[in-house]
Amino acid sequence: MTDTTAPGRRPLARQVLDRWPAAAGVVVAVLSAAAGDGAAPVLVAAGFVYLGAAAVRRRAAAWPLFWVTFVLMAASRFVPGLDPAGAMLAVAAVLAVAGLARGAARPAYGLPLQAAVLLVIGAAALAASAASPQVAALIVAAGLFGHAGWDLWHHRTGRVVSRSLAEFCGVLDALLAVLVLWATFG
Repeated sequence: MTDTTAPGRRPLARQVLDRWPAAAGVVVAVLSAAAGDGAAPVLVAAGFVYLGAAAVRRRAAAWPLFWVTFVLMAASRFVPGLDPAGAMLAVAAVLAVAGLARGAARPAYGLPLQAAVLLVIGAAALAASAASPQVAALIVAAGLFGHAGWDLWHHRTGRVVSRSLAEFCGVLDALLAVLVLWATFG
């Protein structure tokens, strides 16, 4: 069988497979919106993954850290009183201290910048938890849109997290922000 793909072009199946992170982001965004638990934990998870990868200085650590957030959010459905965002922030603090102890204070775009971003995200999530549903939706959606831009920058530069995670997270954040606004104001 001969390949009928034009020279310099990859087969369509290969192009689709290369976009698996974006497809996974769509699926997780839709499932997160359908769960109806609010998107604030997803916003905190986004910052947590970046901080964790910066603290251990391994871009590939981003996916295992994502699964930690997934487990914490799933466990909160079955463990009364478990706040997934609070648990992520506590683990992030431990990772940040361990990272600093191991010399992760450099480069500046690594742990220091990721910690600052997580502090802003944590403050936004806390503000959203105390606000009316409409204001909370605006705060969380703004945070998710902002983080989608953050994901794009990291995808383009190849810093801190793997490109596949940045692509996944960018699609997840942007689509979930739209879904939050649509569910609240649509």
